Amino acid sequence: MQELLETVIENNRIWTKEGKVATYIPELAKANPDALGIYIVDFQGNSFYEGDYETKFTIQSVSKVITLICALIDRGKEKVFSKVGSEPSSDSFNSMVKLETRDSHTPLNPFINAGAIVTTSLVSGDNGIEKFDRVHAMMKKMADNDAIQVNYDVYKSEKLTGNTNRAIAYYLKGAEVIERDVEDVLDTYFKLCSIEVTVKDVSMMASVIANGGVAPWSNERLIPKDVNQIAQAIMMTCGLYNASGEYAVKIGVPSKSGVGGCIMAVVPKKMGIAVVGPALDERGNSVAGTKALEELSQKLELSIF
Repeated sequence: MQELLETVIENNRIWTKEGKVATYIPELAKANPDALGIYIVDFQGNSFYEGDYETKFTIQSVSKVITLICALIDRGKEKVFSKVGSEPSSDSFNSMVKLETRDSHTPLNPFINAGAIVTTSLVSGDNGIEKFDRVHAMMKKMADNDAIQVNYDVYKSEKLTGNTNRAIAYYLKGAEVIERDVEDVLDTYFKLCSIEVTVKDVSMMASVIANGGVAPWSNERLIPKDVNQIAQAIMMTCGLYNASGEYAVKIGVPSKSGVGGCIMAVVPKKMGIAVVGPALDERGNSVAGTKALEELSQKLELSIF
């Protein structure tokens, strides 16, 4: 496996030149566009890693998976899916076009920005601080790492420049989809996206989902089975935004990307994988990270199809 990872990183590092780091959040523009790292955690307790695996980055939209899990546990699937759909979107991740055209005014799925803002509002807690602590605690448990914290420079940058998300959230409030205070919900959302991690942390989280919601290292159930199944299904159909169908064809495992350059990949009953490559394509997904996962999926026959 180690030899294979060396080959995969070597073969795909060239693709970092084909993308660009996110600049709409100014702090993200400081990321190294040439970075490419991978980390795998399997169920036998083995870890394999290669490339720039020690690179720190903010979790960004990969956090949406954990937020959805917490919302489903806290409020139940009927409540959650009365406020947000489970359908793929052909629009960009920060689009609000469908909010107006859908009769329900609900977001299409929990992984576009509008949907994640809604699921953030549904997590248990009387205020944004309690909601943040709830999701943050779940992330730390799933990563088996209590040291995971917010990168406050990125958080401030997101909050200062998050005008599109603010517009989305106020529209949702006006449509009575969000019941909580808008600024409180947004603050929680920005903070969750700004949690700083490594590919080891994310691959550990992925391994829990791959293992049916049970932490492979402790056999402790962290996620109810039905919630875990829902999370995987939506990762499979919506996890790479409007590139999810193409990704399913080429790689074929439940995954979630983020504009920090990370892709979390779940190989059911086998392993959790995370890659980081901050240079993104026009749809907000890591160019080199996607290519590396494609080669890995083909060589290890990981596709669930």
